Amino acid sequence: MLQEVEQMIPPHYRQRKNGDNVTPQDLFTKTHEKLVTKGEDWMKNTASQCMVVATLITTIVFAAAFTLPGGYNQNTGIPFFSKEPVLIIFVIADAVSLISSSTSILMFLAILTSRYVERDFLESLPRKLLFGLATLFLSIKTMMIAFSASFVLLYDKKVKWVPITITGLAGMPVILFAILQFCLLGDVFYSTYQSTYLFKPKKRNLYF
Repeated sequence: MLQEVEQMIPPHYRQRKNGDNVTPQDLFTKTHEKLVTKGEDWMKNTASQCMVVATLITTIVFAAAFTLPGGYNQNTGIPFFSKEPVLIIFVIADAVSLISSSTSILMFLAILTSRYVERDFLESLPRKLLFGLATLFLSIKTMMIAFSASFVLLYDKKVKWVPITITGLAGMPVILFAILQFCLLGDVFYSTYQSTYLFKPKKRNLYF
């Protein structure tokens, strides 16, 4: 990285110009111009697609918050399953899913509105992408928990195999998302945090 190289050379060398009258920073920007453009396109496409998924989840769980399983008592306005512990699980999971998906939308929106300069690709954009994907994963997980809890409330005392089957199948999207995005998360995490400390253990300077 340019910043690490700059720490290894005398300060007065950092603004020196080469034979083409170009500083190291300008040369770095020019040689990495295509890479920045490709990175910007990939980051925008990824953020846009994930933002669509997060928006759909937000819409679904927001509507589910006002349509509790079993409905409400018309006289008192209290949910019929208000004394059931599973209803509390449903409400908490639905709320966490709504909050995490909304947070994910804000993270991906921040990526789309970024300046996309070289420094942003060092830590800012990868961290936003990591946090956005993590909150999106959390929203999917809690949405499936709320979905499973609703079936437990409705069918637990009638047909027990229904909630058991639904709960097992509800884990498939969560597992599939984790498997498909694991490599991406690993690469982004490694490039953000491991590469940052590449030169730091030795801290060797080329001058005294």
